[in-house]
Amino acid sequence: MKILITGGAGYIGSHTVELFGKLGHDIMVIDNLSKGHKEAVLYGKLVVADTGNKEKMKELLSSFKPDAVIHFAASIEVGESVKDPAKFFENNTVNTLRLLEAMVETKVNNFIFSSTAAVYGNPIKVPIPETHPTNPINPYGKSKLFIEKILEDFNKSYGLNYISLRYFNAAGADPKGRIGESHNPETHLIPLILKAAKGERESIKIFGTDYPTPDGTCIRDFIHVCDLADAHLLALEYLLESGESGVFNCGYGKGFSVKEVITTAKKVTGKDFKVDETERREGDPPILVADSTELKEKLNWKPKYEDLEFIIRTAWNWELNRRF
Repeated sequence: MKILITGGAGYIGSHTVELFGKLGHDIMVIDNLSKGHKEAVLYGKLVVADTGNKEKMKELLSSFKPDAVIHFAASIEVGESVKDPAKFFENNTVNTLRLLEAMVETKVNNFIFSSTAAVYGNPIKVPIPETHPTNPINPYGKSKLFIEKILEDFNKSYGLNYISLRYFNAAGADPKGRIGESHNPETHLIPLILKAAKGERESIKIFGTDYPTPDGTCIRDFIHVCDLADAHLLALEYLLESGESGVFNCGYGKGFSVKEVITTAKKVTGKDFKVDETERREGDPPILVADSTELKEKLNWKPKYEDLEFIIRTAWNWELNRRF
């Protein structure tokens, strides 16, 4: 297949590029490198461009003629979205709309969208099914939900077929250690813990120890980034074969608490480090766990890496030998 992948120099995008590339697919990666790293693009041709530049995207789509677009390019930091919502609505919503318009005008009709569990907001049912009400509590989640609604209408009006993948907590790294998580600033739990283990941080903070969970700390559904990349491959194959648009949760259907992740990280790294317990953060639900039944049954997704120790071991290997 010929696949255009936006944000393919970023964390999840680069692992998906690696999977599609080793399977022999023809890939064009679009990334403005504001957050991504050119060194992370192991396959395909990298074009430095903005997805919000509609004319440029039309030019690239017309010349490359992809079978589908996989769209990762987005701003992702929830806290930043609260401080600067305009940036998120511009980058995540407006720029994606421009890309979709370019696709319609160049007759590229298959789209895989990088969405988020943040569209659900505070869950009223756990594990969370795709039919759960969507009520995002931050601009990041809203910016992604707006695109999901736009996709519904583009499907009805223009025949644009899509699958929206709602990620839970992507984690881990390429088992061969070539690519991994490299955000600046880093906001995700596991790399922050590992930076404490390396001595790059004084401590790791636990925000709240009085939640209604077995050990009082928040529980999250961590999914290995390679299993997440595999979900994109299966989603695209399903979309091309069936033409059926839809939404799928991406998670393991089980969660680990913050304390469990810290304990496991200490075991994997063999390092002790300071842990500070502090007050809850606003907007942190006690438990976020996916009901991924649809992904497993409709797309035949069979996760390979759902062991927390393995997830952390791959992330630790990357931290110790990171290239960018």
